[in-house]
Amino acid sequence: MMDTDEANVFDLAPIAMWIEDFSGVKELFDLWRAEGVQDIRTFLRADVGRVVACSQRIRVLKVNRRMLELFEARDRDHLVANLHSVFRDEMLTSHINELSQLWEGRTEFSGSAVNYTLSGRRLDIQLRGSVLPGYEESLGRVLLTTEDVTAREDARRYAEGVFEHSPVSLWVEDFSGVKNLLEGARDRGIVDFRVFTDVHPEFVRQCMSEIRVIAVNRATLDLFGAPDSRTLLQRQSEIFRDEMEKHFREQLIELWNGNLFHQREVVNYALDGSERYVLLQFSVFPGRERDWSLVQVALTDITARKKAEAYLEYLGKHDVLTKLHNRAFYTDELNRLQRKSLRPVSVIVIDLNGLKTTNDQLGHAAGDSLLRRLGEVLNEAVSLPNHAARVGGDEFAVIMPASDEADVAIMIDNLHKLLKINNQYYSNAPISIAVGAATSEPGEEMEAVVRRADLLMYQHKQAHYEEIRTPAPPREARS
Repeated sequence: MMDTDEANVFDLAPIAMWIEDFSGVKELFDLWRAEGVQDIRTFLRADVGRVVACSQRIRVLKVNRRMLELFEARDRDHLVANLHSVFRDEMLTSHINELSQLWEGRTEFSGSAVNYTLSGRRLDIQLRGSVLPGYEESLGRVLLTTEDVTAREDARRYAEGVFEHSPVSLWVEDFSGVKNLLEGARDRGIVDFRVFTDVHPEFVRQCMSEIRVIAVNRATLDLFGAPDSRTLLQRQSEIFRDEMEKHFREQLIELWNGNLFHQREVVNYALDGSERYVLLQFSVFPGRERDWSLVQVALTDITARKKAEAYLEYLGKHDVLTKLHNRAFYTDELNRLQRKSLRPVSVIVIDLNGLKTTNDQLGHAAGDSLLRRLGEVLNEAVSLPNHAARVGGDEFAVIMPASDEADVAIMIDNLHKLLKINNQYYSNAPISIAVGAATSEPGEEMEAVVRRADLLMYQHKQAHYEEIRTPAPPREARS
């Protein structure tokens, strides 16, 4: 079969090699063709016993030293006697691919499979076969090489496992179409890409349409509430909408400037319509810098953090009990208006009558109820650009930019109407307020406007207490 030199080359080759006789398989093929079999893949998949029959007809003629080492066999006879341990489980399924290539008349074939050493260790292999010259009709001599790719496949499986089970939403995408469009823009002489996309927003949308999603992981489906990847990809327009085009434009500018890794915070949407604040991290895979055919987009869900930040910001500017703005916001707004030339500005100062008496006689829960109700009334009565604030225990204020005395009269009248309606629902605990208002005069400081409004409010409060024949509390400790 081989002369001495050929035998030595075969035996000393650094890759595992077999020489096998497939003539028995050829005989089966001829029989099946005579019976009318045309689609060999379907035929073999229909009955795995047919694959077994083919395997049993293959005769091992020769193996080299590397093959014995790979499968932990003492010699050829030891290996052949234990082939049932080497070729098992999923090997029969992968064997269909090799048999199909031979059926189609190919003299060279290849495939990947799983084998096992005689000690039971799993091997991922890359199999290549070649029918030796002169045996094309009989398949009596076929040279096969078996390359151990276990380490490579382990690394691939590990990478796939990390990808699939990552707690972060991961997308693998093909940006080669985007790169081609950007290069086309450069070739047309575009220099200032930001200005170009300002004038041609349709170019941004064209780039978005060129992105091809290759894979997404489980965390992506969970993040966006998708049952499967197909549904997710079909409904991408529901996920990436509103401000997303603006964010994508910034990504394109980064890429135009050569920044192949960048990140930014964006807002996406789950399929149920709820917001998802995410930290988007974009990176081109190493080795794909020239064509951007593989990029990874990682989306870290920061919705909880953004909500916490928003709540902390809210607390910094609002009174928790009444949901109105707080004194810090009120002071900042007065200072802002002081710096602006917008005039006139009106201020309404409001004091809740009888809060101390309610707290003393009925408890602070009853007093808090009065404060909440007044907050509800003010929130209903006051809208932008005006602002309502709780500036003290029982003190409230309304700031009205670009408003005069007529606007103030309308606001106070509306406030009393809403308060009357509220008191009808709580007739056993009606709210009473004292109100004072002032509108800025030319050149008057905002602080002076507030003082005038506050003085009028206190006069109103005194009149209220005189009417019910109860002394008004001292100015320093009004209730």
